[in-house]
Amino acid sequence: MRLLLLARHGQSLFNVDGVVNGDPARDRGLSPLGIEEARKLGAQVAGISIGLCVVSQFPRAQETARLALDGRDVPRHVEPDLDDIRIGALEGRPLDDYRTWKRAHTRKDAFPGGESLDASAVRYADAYERIAARDEDVILCICHEIPVRYAVNAAATSDELDGPLHDVANATPYVFDAAGLARAVHRLRELVRPGSPAGRG
Repeated sequence: MRLLLLARHGQSLFNVDGVVNGDPARDRGLSPLGIEEARKLGAQVAGISIGLCVVSQFPRAQETARLALDGRDVPRHVEPDLDDIRIGALEGRPLDDYRTWKRAHTRKDAFPGGESLDASAVRYADAYERIAARDEDVILCICHEIPVRYAVNAAATSDELDGPLHDVANATPYVFDAAGLARAVHRLRELVRPGSPAGRG
């Protein structure tokens, strides 16, 4: 891989409702604005040859890819390790409930019946490493806010996976070359090791 275009999906119906969703089987897809955002993403990447599109298992990511690449013959690959955070018992709850739980726990604490933020960071690193090893020259990857946020901040060698970039715009590509993606993978793993700054809170 020479270039990765990494993007969050378009606005989802769950985004509109302020509800958290970590189960792809329950995803309700894109909102009308999300459909428009996906088409705008298509215009943003229209001038570049894309050899592969990687998506998560979520319909909102796959629908964004379909709309963005409408009319283009680009192979698709589903990467489950780029799925959104597995939030267990918080599934379908208001976003405020998710934020309240997160503030009261560390990154190492698993959501009830789900996974920890550190565990998700490890699987994101694994997924990005597999993408980096692929033969396609340019890859478009459409997944979710947290894996995009973590990759951007890790590539910038931040001490925090949640900053400085926190709010990731929908359907907006972030560009990584091979070195940048390798740096993100390394830093993701480094930050979740015991005793690391991000691993403590």
